[in-house]
Amino acid sequence: MSESAEALDLEEEWEASKGALIRRLKRVEGQVRGLQAMIERDAECEDVAVQMSAARKALDRTFYNMLSCVIERELSCRHLDAHDARARLKYATDLLSRYG
Repeated sequence: MSESAEALDLEEEWEASKGALIRRLKRVEGQVRGLQAMIERDAECEDVAVQMSAARKALDRTFYNMLSCVIERELSCRHLDAHDARARLKYATDLLSRYG
């Protein structure tokens, strides 16, 4: 496969991943709006806690999916030498340790 075709494939994969991330974030946004409504109507604290936990887990899953995209993008270049590959993987693992 030529480099230009490879670049197009990577870009298409990123666009698909980006779309999936946006959809997940919109679902989390809906969950947070639901939480606001629950609090406004004085829902039981345990019910609110359950929904907060679900929203938090959904956001965490979205973060890890995004990180997976970063790792794939960083390591997808076939022409990387071992040093460059290690540097790119270190960048991704630094993100994980800092924000995960």
